[in-house]
Amino acid sequence: MIRYDLKCSDGHEFDSWFGSSADFDKLTKSGMISCAVCGSENVQKAIMAPRVSVNEDRPLSAPASTAEQAVKELRKKIEANADNVGTDFVNEARKIHNGEAPERAIYGEAKIEDAKSLIDEGVPVAPLPWGNRKTN
Repeated sequence: MIRYDLKCSDGHEFDSWFGSSADFDKLTKSGMISCAVCGSENVQKAIMAPRVSVNEDRPLSAPASTAEQAVKELRKKIEANADNVGTDFVNEARKIHNGEAPERAIYGEAKIEDAKSLIDEGVPVAPLPWGNRKTN
């Protein structure tokens, strides 16, 4: 496993774990890596110093910080209390806003330009601080 510091074209910095450098390259080319803040798929490795550790007390799957733990808890709460409408998010959010669908909490996927369009129309939406669960 390798951890990279990443940076999107808007300057947002975050990090992620990959199986190898080749895995990062493959996922980037297939558009499966996006900014954890804004969702942009224009993500590059940031300059970083190597981190060498002889003894790591925390398993790789455990959150590294209180912020990551808070995001994990937020995600769990949203997934338990809202409907995942997947790629139909834009249409469903618009229907709810226009009273054509029952009012409820939803989450899903949207291209950045579609999300901006919803905001311009007055539809209350916000990006989530995590990406999709994508599989190879």
